[in-house]
Amino acid sequence: MFSKSKINDPAPKPDSGATPAPSAAKDSAPAPKSEFKAAAPKQKAPASVLSNDLHITGNIKTTGDIQVEGTVEGDIRAHLLTIGESATIKGEVMADDVVVNGRVVGRVRGLKVRLTATARVEGDIVHKTIAIESGAHFEGSVQRQDDPLNSKAKLPGAATASAAPAPAASAAE
Repeated sequence: MFSKSKINDPAPKPDSGATPAPSAAKDSAPAPKSEFKAAAPKQKAPASVLSNDLHITGNIKTTGDIQVEGTVEGDIRAHLLTIGESATIKGEVMADDVVVNGRVVGRVRGLKVRLTATARVEGDIVHKTIAIESGAHFEGSVQRQDDPLNSKAKLPGAATASAAPAPAASAAE
């Protein structure tokens, strides 16, 4: 019933000539599974942290995770972006996951956008899902899109221009 008895069984079985082949086949099957599982989790690198004494002028682009505690004047693109309480971003923010604890002056684009109670956002938010905690300060518009990271996606200001042809097409049908 327990696996311990199965472990004890293979040791006496090598004495028999016919049984080692099936036990070797069983042992070879789990080995690739364990190698595959071990390789996947080790590939994730820790988030890069920009400390609160840093002032960066320019754009930042990475496929990894970033935690900003300082000041950035420029656009930021990342996989996971965490904006700390002491951070100020002046520019467009674009990431799969965006967590805003500090201040953003500019557009925020993300699949998942979360504004915590200490967040201060002055700009538009384009998102797939959004969460705004009580106490967050937000001035701008919010627009849901299935693919907010697509640069060709409609922006809140451009929605009125493209909305005009759509009703004409539906009226013609």
